[in-house]
Amino acid sequence: MDPALERRYRARSLWLDQMPGTLTPRPSLTGDTVCDVAIVGAGFTGLWTAYYLKRHQPDARVVVLEREIAGFGPSGRNGGWASSRIAGSWSVYARRHGEDAVRRAERETFRAVDEIGRVVARERIDCGFRKDGTLTVAVTAPQAARTRAQLEAARRHGLGEDDLRPLEPGELERLVRVPGCRSSLFSPHCARVDPARLARGLADACERTGVVILEGTEAIEVGPRQVRCRQGVVTADHVVRATESYTTQLPGETLRYLPLYSLMIATEPLSEAVWSELGWQEEGLTIRDQRHLFFYAQRTADGRIAIGGRGAPYRLDRPIDEGREHDAAVYERLRATVRRHFPPAADAEVTHHWGGPLAVPRDWCMSVHYDPTTGFGWAGGYSGHGVVASSIAGRTMADLLLGRSTELVTLPWVGHRARRWEPEPLRYLASQAIVTVLASADRYEDRTDRAARRTALVAPFVQP
Repeated sequence: MDPALERRYRARSLWLDQMPGTLTPRPSLTGDTVCDVAIVGAGFTGLWTAYYLKRHQPDARVVVLEREIAGFGPSGRNGGWASSRIAGSWSVYARRHGEDAVRRAERETFRAVDEIGRVVARERIDCGFRKDGTLTVAVTAPQAARTRAQLEAARRHGLGEDDLRPLEPGELERLVRVPGCRSSLFSPHCARVDPARLARGLADACERTGVVILEGTEAIEVGPRQVRCRQGVVTADHVVRATESYTTQLPGETLRYLPLYSLMIATEPLSEAVWSELGWQEEGLTIRDQRHLFFYAQRTADGRIAIGGRGAPYRLDRPIDEGREHDAAVYERLRATVRRHFPPAADAEVTHHWGGPLAVPRDWCMSVHYDPTTGFGWAGGYSGHGVVASSIAGRTMADLLLGRSTELVTLPWVGHRARRWEPEPLRYLASQAIVTVLASADRYEDRTDRAARRTALVAPFVQP
């Protein structure tokens, strides 16, 4: 393999950097071909769709087309949270489909965490999957108020103590020591995972079932019955677009999503003494806070803190750009977060800094679409909840393609449509405003311990 290409792939994230062996691309498309199902994108959505198609119909001819390598995009760069809760707004889904449909959708996200674990075990994917739940902490009065509101909303929506509950100080101390924590919530419905190993292990599992994965194969046009690539045309009875934020690079889809960058850092492996001082003994426990630009952290399988957060708007002239995967301001904010919330790790060296674009629909709600008259389907818009949401979307898409009447095809994101984002530069200005105003609100709340009213300025862009 070209050493420069290997370095480029490994530089995309800690997870890809630590992949064993080589990241040499699989063979590319070499000319026109015909299949039953053509899937564009070898991230989680495309791979889960292919996997379940072959589970249900082993003789289906399934081809997955990928411009780079499996797991190159957000699937190989995210925070490694297999976390529950719906990818979208409860109120938006409920207005269109009713409260019961959204409750069923929420419960499906709980089951999906365990379904990922079952596939990991069945296919023997070595990805550090461990389900120890997730902890939300609040360290200011406004954050504590948001915690109370989150719990009240969960109760209204039918979630009980077994799904989400507040922790007493003593209970919190037994999970992790967070200085100045005023309140906290715990949910068991979350697992830690190495996302790149999951994505690439899933690709291997797909190939074992007979799925053909063609890497280094860029789709130029994606539409019903046909995908036109630089190396040839793929003709299929069914075509699935599973390109998430990269959808915005396809003709006619520029404003489908807002590409919002999420960035991460990872410390060096910490000693057992540091972990003991942190009190973070459950290896699969994930932790986040209640800031507007919240952090999300996991304890990696090799003993690092991997922590991420929002805060890097895209470039107007090039919305998806590898140059946006590093941002000095976000880096410093994440370093400060480690020092503030996990002080025993304050002096740990940061060995990796990376990021990538996630897809935000105009109403922040995910969608799964399939038109049986044209054979064309697409899914995406997970707004940062993609590990679990893509698993559900892939299973759902497989059922839709095969005409299976299951509970999945009745969930509220099936057929959901969001209007497109405003044309440039309005979308860009919205992106800038979201990051700037929310960061300013967090600084104000940290300094004054009072709620920042300025968040109302960006409410039209972050609330449906």
